[in-house]
Amino acid sequence: MMLRIGILAAALAPVAATADGSTLKLSAELSHEARGYLQDAAWPGQSGDKLGVSLALLPELYYAWNRDTSITVRPFARWDTIDDERTHVDLRELMLQHRFGDFDLRAGVGRVFWGVTESVHLVDIINQTDLVENPDGEDKLGQPMLSLAWTTDYGSFTGYVLPYFRERTLPGPDARLRAPLPYAIDDAIYESSEEEKHVDAAVRWSLSTSLLDIGISHFSGTARDPRFEIAPGETGPHLVPIYDQIEQTGVDLNVVTGGWIWKLEAIHQTNRIEDFTAAAAGFEYTFSAPLGTGWDVGALAEFLWDDRGSDSPSPFQRDVFVGTRIAANDVAGTELLAGAIVDTERGGAFGNVEASRRLGDAGKLVVELRLFMDADEEDPLFFFRRDDYLQIEYIRYF
Repeated sequence: MMLRIGILAAALAPVAATADGSTLKLSAELSHEARGYLQDAAWPGQSGDKLGVSLALLPELYYAWNRDTSITVRPFARWDTIDDERTHVDLRELMLQHRFGDFDLRAGVGRVFWGVTESVHLVDIINQTDLVENPDGEDKLGQPMLSLAWTTDYGSFTGYVLPYFRERTLPGPDARLRAPLPYAIDDAIYESSEEEKHVDAAVRWSLSTSLLDIGISHFSGTARDPRFEIAPGETGPHLVPIYDQIEQTGVDLNVVTGGWIWKLEAIHQTNRIEDFTAAAAGFEYTFSAPLGTGWDVGALAEFLWDDRGSDSPSPFQRDVFVGTRIAANDVAGTELLAGAIVDTERGGAFGNVEASRRLGDAGKLVVELRLFMDADEEDPLFFFRRDDYLQIEYIRYF
C-alpha cells in the first residue's frame, strides 16, 4: 500500500487548464508521520510498539464550469502500522456548488466548521470527528449534505439538510489513546429507529464586520458525540457507542479590539438523558515584535465550563486553558502553539505543543507533543495517562 500511495502522489502534479471559461486544478498532499509513545501501554490488548509509522494521501480535484458553478473532490486515505482502525479511507469532500444572485447552493459531501475558541469547539456539530486521526478532535469526516445560504446586508442565513449520519471513528483494541475496554465499533445503538438514515437539520445566522464575527445556530438530529455503555462481547466486555437524538442551540462570538481578540462559544443541549449548558470564553492578545525580535507573540487564556460539573462525560467542565502562539514572520512561515488545559477541581492537565515550518518550496515539517499529566481517576483523561506522545510529520505538496 505504501508503494501505491507513493506512485499515486507522484502522478498528481499540479494541473491548471482553462477552456471556454472553465478551470481545472489538481493537487495533493502526501504525509509521512512517525508517532512515538513515551511510556508503555496501560491496558490489556494494546500494542507493545512505542513507535507507529503511517502514510496519508489527500488529493484534491477542483473543476469550475464558470464563475458560478464548481465541483470539488477530496478523497483521503491513511495507512498505519499500529492501529488497524487508523488505516482507513474517507471521502472528505465531493461538493457541487452553484451561486445564483444572493444564494449559494451546495450539494454532496462536505465539511463545515463553526467556532472561534482555541481549546474546544462546542458549537461545531455538522461533521463527525475522525478520532483515529488525532485525539484533539480537529479532523472531521465528510458529511453528506444539502445546504442553501442567503447573503444579505443583515448577515448570512444558511440551512442544512443532513440525510445520512457518520459514526465516529474509534481506536481499535490494539491502539493507544483508548479507554480501558475496547470499543464495540460495529455495534452502535441509536435512539432513532431510522438509525444512521435519520435526516438531521441545522440552521445558522452569521454576521462578519471589521470588529465583530457572530454566529447563532440550531441543530436537530443525531448527536455527534456518543455516550458509552458496557456490554458483554465474544472476547469480553466492550464499550458500546450510543447516539441520542438532540436539540442544540449555539452561539459563537469573536470581537477584535486593537491587539485583543475576545472569544466565546456557548451551547444549550436537550436530549433524553438531560438538559445542559456549556461554554468556553477567553481572549488572545498579540505582542508585535517584542524586544525587537520581529516575531508576533500571542498570549491565550480561556475558561471552560459545563453545568453538569463532575457528572459531565467531557473532561473539560471546570478547566482553564493558557497558552501562547508565536509566529516568526520568516520566509519559512515558522509557527508554534503551546498550551495546557488545567482541571481546576481535580488538578490534572492536558499539555499540547504544535510547531510547523515550511521546508523548501513544496514541503512542511509539523511537530506535535501531547502530554496527559496527573489526571485523577475520576477524570476521563485518566484513561490516557500513559499515552503521552511525540509526533513528527513531513508533508509533501504536489
